[in-house]
Amino acid sequence: MHGERMGTDIFVPAGGQGEFWTGERCHITELHNCDQSPEASLALARVEPGVTTQLHRLDGVSERYIVRKGEGMLEVDGLRQELKAGDQAVIPAGAAQRIENTGPGDLEFYCLCVPRFHPASYVNLED
Repeated sequence: MHGERMGTDIFVPAGGQGEFWTGERCHITELHNCDQSPEASLALARVEPGVTTQLHRLDGVSERYIVRKGEGMLEVDGLRQELKAGDQAVIPAGAAQRIENTGPGDLEFYCLCVPRFHPASYVNLED
């Protein structure tokens, strides 16, 4: 019984999806988003130079950005802040947000969502 619990509740096999393009105008790699962990998810976002992501909000989901590479201008509910590698931002649930890559190379950042991201939480604010 213990071995069965270990396999179904604790171990999460690789998803294998890899990086994909989103209508948000960025590339996403889902690192952790599964039924076994409804309390949080983790993704890696990649924004190409000169691109600004879609203005959006996440209903019921707060998000943390942890910048891994590059530089950008984050906007949260109209407040703008420059971010560079190592910087972090805490974005409250329901806040209007977008980020612009202001550097010469790709902007990469981790997106930690609490609770886990689900597509129904995403609201496009540009339409």
